Amino acid sequence: MIREPFNDGWRVTRRTSIFELFTAGDGAGAVSVTLPHDAMLAGGRSADGSDGSDTGYHRPGAWRYDKEFEVPASWAGKRVSIEFEGVYRDAMVYINDAFAGQWANGYSTFHLAADPYLRYGRTNTIRVEAQAYKDSRWYSGAGIHRPVHLLVGDLLHVTPTGLRVTTPQIDDELAVAAVATEVVNEGTGTRTVEVLLEVRDGDGEIVAADHAPLTVLAGERAIVRRRAYIRHPALWSVEEPNLYTATVRLTDAGGQVDEARATFGIRSVSVDPIRGLRINGATVKLRGACVHHDNGPLGSAAIARAEERRVRLLKDAGFNAIRSAHNPLSTAMLEACDRLGMLVMDETFDMWTVSKTDDDYARRFPQWWERDVDALVAKDFNHPSVIFYSIGNEILEVGTPHGARWGRLLAERIRAQDPTRLVTNAVNGMLAIMDQIPALMAQGSGAQANDAQAQANDAQAQANAGGPAVEGGFNDLLDGMGALTALPEVGERIAESAAVLDVVGLNYGDSRYLTDHQTHPNRVVVGSETFPTLIDRYWKLVTEHGHIIGDFTWTGWDYLGESGIGRPTYPGEGPSFGAPYPWLTASTGDLDITGRRRPISYYRETVYGLRRTPYLAVQRPEHREHPFRPKAWAWSDSIAGWTWDVPAGTPVTVEAYTDADEIEFVLNGTTAARVPVGTDKAYLATAELPYQPGTLEAVAYRDGAETGRCRLLTAGAAARLRLTPDRPHLGADPQDLAYLDIHLVDEHATINPISDRTVTVDLDGPVTLQALGTARPSTEEPFHATSCTSYEGHALAVLRPTGGEGPVTVTVRADGLPPATVTIEVRQPGGTVSGTATRHEPARS
Repeated sequence: MIREPFNDGWRVTRRTSIFELFTAGDGAGAVSVTLPHDAMLAGGRSADGSDGSDTGYHRPGAWRYDKEFEVPASWAGKRVSIEFEGVYRDAMVYINDAFAGQWANGYSTFHLAADPYLRYGRTNTIRVEAQAYKDSRWYSGAGIHRPVHLLVGDLLHVTPTGLRVTTPQIDDELAVAAVATEVVNEGTGTRTVEVLLEVRDGDGEIVAADHAPLTVLAGERAIVRRRAYIRHPALWSVEEPNLYTATVRLTDAGGQVDEARATFGIRSVSVDPIRGLRINGATVKLRGACVHHDNGPLGSAAIARAEERRVRLLKDAGFNAIRSAHNPLSTAMLEACDRLGMLVMDETFDMWTVSKTDDDYARRFPQWWERDVDALVAKDFNHPSVIFYSIGNEILEVGTPHGARWGRLLAERIRAQDPTRLVTNAVNGMLAIMDQIPALMAQGSGAQANDAQAQANDAQAQANAGGPAVEGGFNDLLDGMGALTALPEVGERIAESAAVLDVVGLNYGDSRYLTDHQTHPNRVVVGSETFPTLIDRYWKLVTEHGHIIGDFTWTGWDYLGESGIGRPTYPGEGPSFGAPYPWLTASTGDLDITGRRRPISYYRETVYGLRRTPYLAVQRPEHREHPFRPKAWAWSDSIAGWTWDVPAGTPVTVEAYTDADEIEFVLNGTTAARVPVGTDKAYLATAELPYQPGTLEAVAYRDGAETGRCRLLTAGAAARLRLTPDRPHLGADPQDLAYLDIHLVDEHATINPISDRTVTVDLDGPVTLQALGTARPSTEEPFHATSCTSYEGHALAVLRPTGGEGPVTVTVRADGLPPATVTIEVRQPGGTVSGTATRHEPARS
């Protein structure tokens, strides 16, 4: 089928009632947009009239998207359909004002038949309505946030998700690619076609081919299965993500009828409690990052280049796996994971039949879950990066018999369609005993609480790196969750739900890792969601035990909504889950919303054994009387900087992360302290030094010999702007982007993090300013303005092509500094283009 982007020429506006149209006019206030697009982001934020800290104080609402498109007379007698990769939420689609279909889930791909409603040889209209009202626990965004495609083809064609490839046999000499192709005949007569299969390697060379005839009756669906034998296969892995392409063509006496194409990888996946997770026969420990679907300053818009950039930066930071939290990953991100070598745990739902918010998906789940599961499998089937399907996250009914039954239904529906992958569920054991928690909280330091604490400590005795696993009572979230999850009642209640799974995902459930292995020696577990601050403890468990296959931190990338859950709190602020307006981001994540690595990222890289050079960070001196130690989702309140607006001699706490024995802190060439590593926390050395402008170094020693050093410099006054584009050119396709880092630097090019000021961006050329912003966690500045206030000496501009080509001149101005310019070339063709795993090519006219 002809498969072309359907992303240009849309207009979006707030949806109004039919009665309001009489006064406001149809489409009043509509704005032209290119998809993917986030309608909620442009709606602004407020302390009142919003969904609160959960969604980052963004305003809910309902929106409509409209588009006109031409339908040639030659399309009469063909099959025309529209593919939506994701519309948030409760999408209603109208073609020429006639209802054409709907889809409840905001993250599922769906297809609608358009031809019953088309007017051939004329201009047609399509309208999509969506809404978001108190239905998410994080920032959801709204509208058509993933790409749309138009499919046009013969009445006999490969179905849009009908090309599926598995690799049931693999060895060094030969791999078998089993290709199943679903063909439908929507005509009125029997058709016979020749099915031609070609498999090409990453260099485009044909490595296998086959053909067979196929007869399909009118109104019939048929599946043709062929096997391609690939000699000396190049396997797909994290280290070497080799890809192949399978192309299926349907031909008859008149020529080509249809064509479909799928990219796939050759790899095997297995798991057991002794050898753990194995890919291609080699054990792999998952260095995992949970990620929400938003792209920070872009909101929920899943622009292909943004999705690829996230995967690349996460991998550069040491991760080898992503868990989608808590909804199916976009196709663009899956394709990036395939290309770059990133493993994926793709998740379906955040709730089943019991709600977590006023109007969440639980109200739709009983009627829609089967279609959503089918859509997930269809989307993921050909992606080698996907090794897990997760059927849920912290499902409230998981500790009940009926919840276990639902889990079995979900798992078996997945397995019926794709038996090649693992099924898991992210279980929070504390939620399984929610009905008992009030009594346990009331007891506080009673015998039951003490028993729980003792069990948690015993379970992790082998993994502790100094200090007990649980250091307090139930008043602290971190302590309380570990103690509660260790209770034997949790194990009893989740037993049936766990038995449904290939791998049991445990959210904040490390206190069960070893105790459950005693009672369930055949169980394989993964830390599906964990506190980032305890990675030293978790990783020791993962590496020392075969049945624990990995750890997924909350989170790999900071996100919008759940505002302030990872912020450090100081005396007088009062602990709470969310933060008051204008807090925007969760403020947790190894990378911030602009893609910069935070100190926790370098600590984790050290724990993983991927970093030998020490990393140096400094706690903010304004809080020196109440230093904040890592806890739950909040790392220490530190940055990698030695430029502070405090008097010389002010005590400052410095941190070094290293796998060495000792750290020497050298200030302006003189040893200021030499301390052992791991006294309070593994891989960490701290000291209190008097602040003196100049040079601060951390020198690492093992067995008395230097193993590496890290240096921080004091910056002078900000003297100029430094502009750093992430690429010298980009493609003209609107799914491509260029990212421009803007830094305030002194005359020696050292970043000054304490002289923030307003920066303004002007563009000249075939691009638009898609977003401008910073990682400041609390702000009232929007991302769609042309000016923003830098944060820690940094701002980020995101440029999106408009379809033309030629040079783009970017000019950035800042208060008190000379303007800076940079040129980026827009070229045709180029860029990263979004699409689905199954691609359809033009049929004959």
